[in-house]
Amino acid sequence: MSTTTWDPALYLRFDDHRSRPFHDLLARVGAVDPRRVVDLGCGPGHLTALLATRWPDAEVVALDSSAEMVAAARERGITAEQADVVDWVPPPDTDVVVTNAVLQWVPSHRHLLPRWVEALPSGAWFAMQVPGNLGAPSHALIRELAGQEPWRGRIDLRGELAVAEPAEYAELLAGAGAEVDVWETTYQQRLTGPDPVMEWISGTALRPVRDALSADEYGAFRSELAPRLRAAYPARPDGTTWFPFRRIFAVARTL
Repeated sequence: MSTTTWDPALYLRFDDHRSRPFHDLLARVGAVDPRRVVDLGCGPGHLTALLATRWPDAEVVALDSSAEMVAAARERGITAEQADVVDWVPPPDTDVVVTNAVLQWVPSHRHLLPRWVEALPSGAWFAMQVPGNLGAPSHALIRELAGQEPWRGRIDLRGELAVAEPAEYAELLAGAGAEVDVWETTYQQRLTGPDPVMEWISGTALRPVRDALSADEYGAFRSELAPRLRAAYPARPDGTTWFPFRRIFAVARTL
């Protein structure tokens, strides 16, 4: 999984917007009395707590590859451990697995999905959500700028194909022997403030850029990126900006 460092406070700056897909995903999971519920890539644990509320009698466990995120989750009282999802194998009593906005950082996740689903017991639920906007200007402009001097070759960025389209996820999960529900949603997020799209991506898409550059270089990168983002996402007369936020969802129930 990506070794990108994470800032829990920065990630949570747009918590209301970022959490909505999780609620929409969880609403399609029909588990009634699961024994073990696993949050793969729990982040700061604020959403893991919702799993414990939904299934109070289940053992809820969480994993994340980021030490900072695991620490933040533990501060919330979440049973979290630092681990790479690539190495994870479902314990036999795992009845629900949720992975929210994680697999876009895992290049091998197309191979992991069938392996996980096939290892789950009969009647278990697997639910995932990933961004479907890696080809949008918010991401394409970062890649375009990173390909220019003086940054060329220094920043490892995800391409548009880091996630699959809905049909491919449907085939992968159905091929593993599960009933599958796959869909996509584009939320029109209403952002405010100066350079709101820049602030939005600072906690996610720009993390690899910040990790690869010095503080001064990162500031210079942002300065060049800002006008490009403003042109791609112009502010309305009232100062707000609409940001299309496309997400891909998949829920599978093993047979």
